[in-house]
Amino acid sequence: MLYKWPLLNTLREYDRAQAGRDLVAASLICLLLVPQALAYAQLAGLPAVAGLYASILPLAVYALIGASPGVALSFGPVAVLSLMTAAALAPIAAAGTAAYSAAAVGLTLLVGALLLLMGLLRLGFIANFLSHPVISGFISGAAVLIAVSQLHYLLGVSADGLTLPQVLPALYAQLAATHRPTLLLGGLSLVLLVLLRNVHLLRVPAAWALRVKQLSALLVMLVAMATGVLLELEAYGVKVVGQVPVGLPTLGLPTLELGLLRELLPAALLIALVGFVESISIAQSLAMRKRQLISPDRELLGQGAANLASALSGGMPVAASFSRSAVARQSNVATPLVGIFAAGLMLAAVLGLAPVLQHLPQAVLAASILVAAIGLVDIASLRRTWRYSRAEGCAQLVTFFGVLLQGVEAGIMLGVCLSLLLFLWRTSRPHMAVVGQVPGSQHFRNVQRHETVQSASVLSLRVDESLYFPNARYLEARIGELIAVSPQVRHLVLMCSGVNQIDASALDALEGIAEQLRSAEVQLHLAEVKGPVMDRLLRSDFLEHFGGQVFISQYQALCTLDPQCAVHALTPSAASS
Repeated sequence: MLYKWPLLNTLREYDRAQAGRDLVAASLICLLLVPQALAYAQLAGLPAVAGLYASILPLAVYALIGASPGVALSFGPVAVLSLMTAAALAPIAAAGTAAYSAAAVGLTLLVGALLLLMGLLRLGFIANFLSHPVISGFISGAAVLIAVSQLHYLLGVSADGLTLPQVLPALYAQLAATHRPTLLLGGLSLVLLVLLRNVHLLRVPAAWALRVKQLSALLVMLVAMATGVLLELEAYGVKVVGQVPVGLPTLGLPTLELGLLRELLPAALLIALVGFVESISIAQSLAMRKRQLISPDRELLGQGAANLASALSGGMPVAASFSRSAVARQSNVATPLVGIFAAGLMLAAVLGLAPVLQHLPQAVLAASILVAAIGLVDIASLRRTWRYSRAEGCAQLVTFFGVLLQGVEAGIMLGVCLSLLLFLWRTSRPHMAVVGQVPGSQHFRNVQRHETVQSASVLSLRVDESLYFPNARYLEARIGELIAVSPQVRHLVLMCSGVNQIDASALDALEGIAEQLRSAEVQLHLAEVKGPVMDRLLRSDFLEHFGGQVFISQYQALCTLDPQCAVHALTPSAASS
């Protein structure tokens, strides 16, 4: 049963055992979230505190509004949305300035408002326009950009830009200015992260290896902060996070101009869609394992409210994280209260860690981002898609290279537009098959794939696509070709088992086809018309004027129009021939 207020339903039967599991999961989520919040804030070009603030209130608000009873999504900053945030804000203000932070809050506010509006209007289906190949290509391209965008932190140089043609030449030009202590620190961090993430190769118990891998970024950051304090790395020119404000986030919004919000709206819409698709995919995956239902519209409301909460607390766009949500699932989480507990622990972490976070080197954060980003590049998905469908593989490749060469917004728009164009092209030339009766049965199959019995006077044509304006003329042309090479045909039966819709353009085409067939002394008939399609046909006068019959099955059509052929196909002699 779907729910209205999941948290209230949870509290009715909440017990100590569930509370213990939720607290353990919340603690693990926090241990993952602290380093990720810091790293993704840096990726978005925002102060570290913005990532921390975006990890407190959104967690609690989503648990109150959007979470399903047994699916605990961990909301907060994520890598792809952080990169999209940086891309959206780069033309507006310089990273690190007050105007940049204010624009980030405005962007987050718009993302939340759009998600809420989509939820209220029940527009969850819009996410279906982002196909899996496009999303996969987008995430892989964004992951490469994320990794490349962190190289200048590892080298200790500055490099602006959010596409490969912008970043790589800037990095190459500054190779001679590489800051060696920063490079050494970043390189050691990378090596340590890779070792910790592959500790299972040392035959460590699986449970321990999993925890070490999950907490590798936090362990490296703790070591780096201790090293920074002991060795005073700032004195050697190593850039650190810097002063982090101590205390609770101040709730409120900066002054935002209407013109700025208008400029941010296209980027906010893309961020909202990508964040929703990522989050709903994670929610559905976790819910399926527990045989529970997810309401996409409820998720939209919860995600919209979480982003509004992030904007009010000075944060950044947020979405569900697969790694943190997976930790909750592995900990046998039973209730959405884990989000409330995790928010409380994050608040305590912000208050307690703020004084020491200032010594955390930026190169270490960059190393953790780079390692996490490389794990998002999915080459195997591209190979599978290319083998299965070259058209969808092209869309995935175009999205991937579009993101790398033109930026995240242009890349995903290219992928979506190409997917829609490929869909229109494919459906404009629907598969049609002349079918015959399988000997010894009442089934009809493609005459080019099966041994069948055909009637000389009845032509049976199966259409495997809905009929609408892009393919109406193609249907007319295909029928004309078949009739031209079949002079003995007196009846054409259109087998509509694969037709889910007939729009007005296709209906006009059918009327024209019926008229042209009559002039050639051939009668048009329909068979196996689905109920919803028949309902729409009954609203028109087509069935009254086209002159043919509508049969419940192709076999009934053949029995009526050529009974001798139908009976012959059922005889043993026909079956053995």
